[in-house]
Amino acid sequence: MATRPPIHERIARPALALGAGTLVALSMPPWGFWPLAIIGVMLFEVALGEGLSRRRRMLLGFLFGAGWMYLGMAWMVQLTLPGYLVAGSVFAGFHVLAELVAPVGPWRVLGRPAAHTLAEALRFSFPFGGVPLATLGMSQVGGPLVGVVRVGGVILLTWVVFQLGMALVDIGRIVHDRRHDAGARTAPAAALGVIAAILVLTLVAPQGRDTGETMRIAAVQGGGEQGTSALEVPSRIVTERHLEATRSIAADSGLDLVLWPENTIDVPTFEGSEIQAAIAAEAARLGAPIAVGITEEREGGARRINSQVVVTPDGEIVSRYDKVRRVPFGEYVPLRGILEAFGAPVGRIGRDAVAGTDPAVLDLPDGTRLSVVISWEVFFAGRVREGVKLGAEAILNPTNGASYTGTIVQTQQVASSRLRAIETGRWVVQAAPTGFTAIVDADGTVRQRTAVSERNVLYDTVELREGRTWYTDIGDGPVIVGLLGLLGVSIWFSRRRSSPKT
Repeated sequence: MATRPPIHERIARPALALGAGTLVALSMPPWGFWPLAIIGVMLFEVALGEGLSRRRRMLLGFLFGAGWMYLGMAWMVQLTLPGYLVAGSVFAGFHVLAELVAPVGPWRVLGRPAAHTLAEALRFSFPFGGVPLATLGMSQVGGPLVGVVRVGGVILLTWVVFQLGMALVDIGRIVHDRRHDAGARTAPAAALGVIAAILVLTLVAPQGRDTGETMRIAAVQGGGEQGTSALEVPSRIVTERHLEATRSIAADSGLDLVLWPENTIDVPTFEGSEIQAAIAAEAARLGAPIAVGITEEREGGARRINSQVVVTPDGEIVSRYDKVRRVPFGEYVPLRGILEAFGAPVGRIGRDAVAGTDPAVLDLPDGTRLSVVISWEVFFAGRVREGVKLGAEAILNPTNGASYTGTIVQTQQVASSRLRAIETGRWVVQAAPTGFTAIVDADGTVRQRTAVSERNVLYDTVELREGRTWYTDIGDGPVIVGLLGLLGVSIWFSRRRSSPKT
């Protein structure tokens, strides 16, 4: 019969795993101290140890994920408390799956990081299209490892953090215990060697290049109280606030574009409306097109669509993008019929949004092409990558986080804009009605950022850029395949080592 561990160990390991996940969460915005992510991973590896049963490792995986998700995604409480509790458990459960498949023995130092990185990659796309917030990539945006995203995106950066933390702990064990087993020494050394090679690649990886052209832009933030929903603040008030802010722009500003946030205009049909005429009048006064966020009715008012359109000084709508990635339980209700049958409160989202189908670009009258991602689409690297591959020279992120109190979502969104800038080598201009509006250069540096709730207009000269990074070319697919291969090889070596010799 197996000996039951002493009570202090039965308590200490779970507490350490939960604390490790909490440290990972605290490495992310709005707290944002990047070394905590690596320290958290190291403590998680210490908690897992070397000889625990699979069942205990799965429990520790859940506690690690719970400490990470419940704090890092605390913003979800405002959407739905039951949904927050379920989502936290589901996403923590992905790390249970990681420990279910991760190998034991010396080769676990390669298998565990791969398994937990794949758990994160799964969260980026499942369920309901994924919820890629509170990610390890965000935590590293101000640290020395962030250049990895130019090579292989956020998934590769996630692996580097997991692999670095776990390999350092394993090397510490080897040194402390003076082990001479070749497998025990080879695996962590190989892992650190690969990380070193990737970091060298970040120094030579292409970052895009200036075209020599620039775009003078004004990003408008109309202001208003943070933490208020569309049910509390009528759309006409939001529209008027942004018109007032736009009227504060001098006519001789020499602008090439004015950017309004997401869904600052809510009308049955925008084209031909009074508000289109008002926008066109401002565009004519400034001599520059205005990209405005609109919400229109579809299917006789039963549904709606979230779009960004470009209005020229002569009043013409020359380009339009309809949002593709909708927010589950924010813009539409998955499984609405089933949830209603169980009495779930889905009435606050009365009309589901229609998903767009067009490429993620807007074209200006002068021929400048811009990648556009509306609101939380900026958390999905593939949306931005699509626009850049189609020739976009800069990125726009009109958004609306007005309904959230606190700054968890808003700061994580700025971090995501910084990641998208570094991944693609493009400037990003983010506009929000109550904050944060921000301008990020191609190196991921935040040049300007507004305060929450203020009315403000940010002006800057955006460098238009061309060329592709390696990540823009390859995307996430090869990285995921490589991680699956690494996990498979580590499992094979682990089983081969543990098999009895004949």
